[in-house]
Amino acid sequence: MEEEAVKYVWEGAVPLQIHLHESEVTTSPPPPPSFVLAPRVGYLPLLVPLIKPHFHGMLPPGVDTVWFDYNGLPLKWNIPTGVLFDLLCVEPERPWNLTVHFRGYPGEILIPCESEDSVKWSFINSLKEAVYIINGNSKTVMNMSQADHLELWRSIVKGNMESYLHVSSKLKLRTVGEDLKARGTSSSQPRQSGEADVGVPSRTGRIPVRLYIRNIGEVHDGLEDARAIVSWDEISYINRPVEFHKEEGKPFTLQSAIKTLLPEFFNGEPILNDQQLTDSETDPKCEDCSGKTEGEEETSDRKNGEPSCLAVKESIQLIRIQGIEPDWDVPFSWVVNNLMHPEHYLHVCAFIGVSPNEGERRL
Repeated sequence: MEEEAVKYVWEGAVPLQIHLHESEVTTSPPPPPSFVLAPRVGYLPLLVPLIKPHFHGMLPPGVDTVWFDYNGLPLKWNIPTGVLFDLLCVEPERPWNLTVHFRGYPGEILIPCESEDSVKWSFINSLKEAVYIINGNSKTVMNMSQADHLELWRSIVKGNMESYLHVSSKLKLRTVGEDLKARGTSSSQPRQSGEADVGVPSRTGRIPVRLYIRNIGEVHDGLEDARAIVSWDEISYINRPVEFHKEEGKPFTLQSAIKTLLPEFFNGEPILNDQQLTDSETDPKCEDCSGKTEGEEETSDRKNGEPSCLAVKESIQLIRIQGIEPDWDVPFSWVVNNLMHPEHYLHVCAFIGVSPNEGERRL
């Protein structure tokens, strides 16, 4: 792992300008916004101790149930702040203008977040899932002491990379490159009976990936005119591991990995609003056709409100990871080892659009 690249990830932050929602303002004039640098690898609820004092004494009576929105869209607190920014701001907005609410928690949209403990256990559960995908079991997480769990979590809260690397080393997760060599060695030199187990788990060759798919509609000269997201139903979420393949003479690149996740964009077939229509089903005059098919592990459906009978080709316009738009030919091992989040998931934002000129693909 290139420590310098990892350090850049840990030091990455999103500048926020946070306004108190007008319905909760009890003073005149209203309070000025709060300006905060939010760590990319952190979570929005962890900012509450910084924000709450700024608005103290200006809130209506009641019990605080803090949540944030962007252009009216309640923000999911269990998604890292940097991922939310990458996903919702096609053209980066700096500072990112958010609204904070201390009342009226939208429980029908967001899962409950009662305290920092809710965020902590969401993180630990994601870590367990990731380690299970990587090792085939989550024993190294389950066997960590409470003190280790606490130190790991405090490193996230404080953005302390050194502390995180120290405690996470107990998970005994090799980097992808080291793992491939180790697997090759172990396959050619099996352990003799009675030989001691060195305690390093075998790796499955699978990479934990969380893929967020946003349809930005018709693309013209740039992406700045992408339509705003008004509901989380407009974003598809895929939690699916990538099987790492390394064929001789053929490097496994970022494009190789994306192809395993979204093969429909590489097989030459047009995507018609998630529904493949035959000629007999396509009516060029229809204004109401729409459809969807759910992926095996998708948790929401792509919906863009446009007629699916338009028969135009959708293509991947942009891939964004940790705020960067990496080259497609970069080795996937480098992406995983340097751009994964602390819970060992690789969060990938994919923007799907339609070119007005023959649906030309960029891949």
